[in-house]
This record gives sequence, structure tokens and C-alpha cells, in this order.
Amino acid sequence: MTLPNLATEKMIEFLCGLLNTPSPTGMADAGIAFTEQALAAVPGISMRRTRKGALVAVIPGQRSDAPRALTAHCDTLGGMVKEIKPNGRLKLTQIGGFAWNTVENEGCTIFTASGKTVRGSLLVNTASAHVYRAAVTETKREDANMEVRLDARTTNAEETRALGIQVGDFVAFDPRVEVVNGFVRSRHLDDKACVACVVAAVQALADAGLKPVQTTYLHISNYEEVGHGASAGIPAEVTELLTVDMAAVGDGQTSNEYQTSLCVKDSGGPYHHGLSNRLRQLADEHQIPYVVDVYPFYGSDGEAFWRAGGDVAVALIGPGVDASHGYERTHTDALEATARWVMAYLLAE
Repeated sequence: MTLPNLATEKMIEFLCGLLNTPSPTGMADAGIAFTEQALAAVPGISMRRTRKGALVAVIPGQRSDAPRALTAHCDTLGGMVKEIKPNGRLKLTQIGGFAWNTVENEGCTIFTASGKTVRGSLLVNTASAHVYRAAVTETKREDANMEVRLDARTTNAEETRALGIQVGDFVAFDPRVEVVNGFVRSRHLDDKACVACVVAAVQALADAGLKPVQTTYLHISNYEEVGHGASAGIPAEVTELLTVDMAAVGDGQTSNEYQTSLCVKDSGGPYHHGLSNRLRQLADEHQIPYVVDVYPFYGSDGEAFWRAGGDVAVALIGPGVDASHGYERTHTDALEATARWVMAYLLAE
């Protein structure tokens, strides 16, 4: 079967919108709602939120004797206010695993409990080169030495609290989205790039008047970056789960920004050999450019479901993303290949 045409421009437009929607883990409702709104246009689809806040969409299939599921996550790395310092600046605690230097000097937004937002930027606390000289480069980038400088007149903790800021407020770092020469450069492509691929694939099937072979559940996770996203919310009747998450690009890896990848093993161990081989065959059949890779420091929502007792076959695919958990980049070619692979899987016996 020939795969339906993919609306690439629409996919990139959705991706940019999702990237510009702040959704750090624990405060991912806006990203979930953005995705929900896009999927609502697909005829026949039904959706619900789990108690945990994830989105579960159901696409009726030609059959329902062996239901399938796909999962991708829209929660991202971020921060939370740990302390209001005597100088009025903020000390943060990290949400998710990243190095402080990857967000140093980045703009950010603080979301107060009242709904008000305050802008700021994350700096090392010896940021002034004309004052600290060598300390600027020598200061270790760790929790105690990083602070948010608020874009508000505040010089002490009382003035900062008067802005409505409290310990526990969420902080989202600016994504800085840019599309150039087919590249998409932004923070949080992990894993919003894959949410865009899944949504585009589902929309393409609907536009072509096609149904998946099996009734399929889409699980859009909101706690993946802290390890338990898909541990709940995927129905027990599901027989196999395709996890769609970014591929790790770097020295020693086969993954690259122009292709999609099949991960056969990561930090949690190997994925399901039989399902992985079926995906290889589908990619070969439809001439989808892909590589097979092993990721050294990586975990996925598929493994979260396994650890929670999910009795399913799990495989993992996704576009190559450079500089993961930093200022990331991928290419439209990799996004298209991933979306086409998702379509091939949905239409395969």
C-alpha cells in the first residue's frame, strides 16, 4: 500500500506552536490542551484525560482484536523555585535531567500560583566579568551558583514575594524556535517533535479516508521527563506499544538529524525484538530512511509502562535530534520519515 501524502507544512506549523507552548513536567496542561485541540479535528476520534493529566485518544480501527497504542510526550525540562534569595533573585531546582550550562543566560518565565507570570533570565551568580573576572569562568555551574534575575524592580526577598512569587512556582525556559533551511532549532524538541509526527500521521490517514488496521490508542504523556509518564493510562487490552521519542545524535551513534531511528536498546535494556524487526521490514517496504541505534543514557515511556507491569511488546522510533537536553536541532527530513513510519505501522497487518 502507498502511504498517504503528509502535510509537512502543517506539521511544522503545529510543532512550532507546541514548542512555543510552555509545558514543563508537572505543568504540562497547556501542551496537552494544544495537542488535544489539533486532534479534535480528526473525524471519529474520541479523547479523554487521565487522572494524572495525560491525553488518551482512541482511533477506531478496521478491527479491535489486537489493539495497539502509540505514546509520545509533551512535557519538557524546566525548573521550580527552590528559594527566594536575600537579594531578591531566585534559586531553582531542576525538573528533568539537564546541565545548568545548557540554559545559562536563557530567558525564562515564572508562573505564579495566582496565574501571573514574571519574566527573567538564568545566570551564574558571578556573571559580571568586570567584577568577578576569572570567577565568571571558574564558578562551577551547580544549583548553589545559579540564579534567576527577575525583570522587575526587586532587591530583596520581600519585594520578590510582593510580585506573587513563591517557593514551588514553575519556571519554563524560552524555546527560541527557528526554522531555517529545513532545520528546526529549538529547546524541547524532545519530545514535541515526536508529538508533531504522531499528530501529522493521524491527520494524514484521516484526510485519506483510511483507518488503522487495529483500533489504536494515542497516549500523550505529561510526566516522561521524570520517569513515570506512561506508567498509567494505557489500556490493559493493548497488545503492543510503539514509543515515539527523539533519537540520540553524537559520537558513536548511527542516528543523525536527517533520518529516523529504531532504538533496539537503551539504558533500560533491549526493546522487543519481534516488533522491532517488523518495523524494519515496514521501513524497507516503504523506502523510509532509517538507522538502527543503541542509546547509552536514555529511558522511554515504553519502559515506564513495562516497569508498571504492562504486558505488551514495546518498540521505539524517532527523529534524530542533535544536542539533546540542550539547544536542540533536527531536520524536516527526519520528521517526515518518522511520521511516515507511524503511518506504515498503523496501516500494517
